[in-house]
Amino acid sequence: MAKNKFKLLQTDTGTNARLGQLRTAHGLVNTPIFMPVGTKATVKTCSPRDLVDLGAEIILGNTYHLYLRPGHNIIRQAGGLHKFMAWKKPILTDSGGFQVFSLGASRTITEEGVEFKSEIDGQKHMITPERSIEIQNALGADIIMIFDECPAHTTDRAYIESSMQMTLRWAERCRRSHQNINQLLFGIVQGGFFADLRRSSVEGTVALDFPGYAIGGLSVGECKDLMYETLAVTAPFLPEDKPRYLMGVGTPEDLVYGVSCGIDMFDCVMPTRNARNGSLFTTTGGIKIRNAQYKTDFTPLDPNCTCYTCQYFTRAYMRHLHLENEILGHRLKTIHNLHFYLSLMCGIRFAITDGSFTKLKDQIPTLVQIGQDVSSSLTH
Repeated sequence: MAKNKFKLLQTDTGTNARLGQLRTAHGLVNTPIFMPVGTKATVKTCSPRDLVDLGAEIILGNTYHLYLRPGHNIIRQAGGLHKFMAWKKPILTDSGGFQVFSLGASRTITEEGVEFKSEIDGQKHMITPERSIEIQNALGADIIMIFDECPAHTTDRAYIESSMQMTLRWAERCRRSHQNINQLLFGIVQGGFFADLRRSSVEGTVALDFPGYAIGGLSVGECKDLMYETLAVTAPFLPEDKPRYLMGVGTPEDLVYGVSCGIDMFDCVMPTRNARNGSLFTTTGGIKIRNAQYKTDFTPLDPNCTCYTCQYFTRAYMRHLHLENEILGHRLKTIHNLHFYLSLMCGIRFAITDGSFTKLKDQIPTLVQIGQDVSSSLTH
């Protein structure tokens, strides 16, 4: 297993917020960080140049989808995921566990792994912990994840406990199978919404000594209060000298709360998916761009935003593009939402640096503006 690549630089005095650096094979990642989701080897509507201009330091790929198409062996032949998609910075690939969870009745889970039908052609496939690692090794991501089961939030305690124990056994099998020292293999903590099971999962996963740890099984349909409560009782038990990753979460408020709990890494499809659906984040509140009130509104989406979209285009024009389902509209909306998220994280890092995170943690608009002001000069 690779030696520790994470450096903890500073902790906030009023919360558990942390400032750090994670060194990967394709570069340094400053934490806390938000990772745009590139499910099928692309962040939808954005080119790699767009992502670089936005300040993205690391993106995600999806093991399940890339295994089905184009296939991990084709990506291996192309020289790995970085070359295949022309992205030179770090990549994290998930293991496919959450996608398996989403398949419902079309999959069968056993101790060996998961058998499922392809959503593309209906053919049967089997992903085991060893197979997941094989696929991720072929993809060549900088950070890869163990294969886990993510039970539904309504599942009873007995099944949650059994599933959590199986995920620990799968984690050990993943660790034995992983051979590429240039890839950081992260463990995943499960345990539903039971504090004692979460603690047991943390203990068992940490005992396997991974370079980083993720918290899975949250934001899967539960109420926000329950998610926050579970996060708060789980994160503090993870090692201080390793990166902590909250999977699939979430809203800007979720990111701020997660950072206050000591989380270092986040991903979510929300900024990109919401953009395509016409829901935009701004420092003055959310915008549903299809609404008639924007028909003759010739101001930017956000007067405080410096993204390409807000520099050159108006709400009226963005509404027109959205109603016509123009591809340019989807791209411009995505650029804006990703800029919002990445600026938010930059502002959070700055607030931790100067000791103001406690004061600013509930003031997301202020954090975003700070992120814009310091994005060109802030270094850690």
